[in-house]
Amino acid sequence: MTLTPAGEALLPRTRALLEQADELRRAAAGLAADEPVRLGYVNWCPADLTSRATGVAHLLIDTWVLPSHTQAAQVADGSIDLAICWVRAGDLATYGLEAQLLGADRLYAVGAGTDTSPVRARDTAVLVDADETSWLSWNRYAAEFLADTGATRIPIDDGGITGPAFFDHVRRLRRPLVNSPKGQRTPIPPDLVRRPIVAPAPYWTWSLVRRRTESQPSVLAAANALTGDRGDLTFDDGVAWLPSDDPYRPG
Repeated sequence: MTLTPAGEALLPRTRALLEQADELRRAAAGLAADEPVRLGYVNWCPADLTSRATGVAHLLIDTWVLPSHTQAAQVADGSIDLAICWVRAGDLATYGLEAQLLGADRLYAVGAGTDTSPVRARDTAVLVDADETSWLSWNRYAAEFLADTGATRIPIDDGGITGPAFFDHVRRLRRPLVNSPKGQRTPIPPDLVRRPIVAPAPYWTWSLVRRRTESQPSVLAAANALTGDRGDLTFDDGVAWLPSDDPYRPG
């Protein structure tokens, strides 16, 4: 194949345009790497969070560790650029947000004694705190889990969803309590045990949330770097439980 005379005349201009496009991409990449991107999280983030962003975006991790519903609201109002949090499909629509799955925790029960065998969801109990400001996301999750499984609701007002107060509730009640996502990585005292929850197994999802209308190159570059090549993030079909408004619930 050979170029026509008209093609020969246009070739230098075409090459110049392509070179300009390459320069623009390089400049945009450099701009994205220099502009700070503020990211908030609750208590979980991928182990390779900072390494993924290296050379792509300058991440500023927000030191205010806030609940999931607050993190999503802060992304919506522009206080932060990205957040790693639990989010409902309804909140995404209300706030004008987009979410991509980053990971999930399979929740377990903590019990007294030495029995480490699986416990059915209906035989567990769930703490629900009166403080809706701090525990709104957990209380919403818990309310649907209780309704779907028949587990026992335990109202509290001491913030004992996690930490030493949670373990005190386990000892006092002498029954398996569902551990919250904030307590997933807290060491269990030697007098208590971890028990898998089955029939069904509750999962708590973690999303990277950004504004649907986001146009800043630095934010978009950071989001792509954090969510790209994550592999197949799926749940155990038939045994997994997710709330009805979870964006990743099968079907």
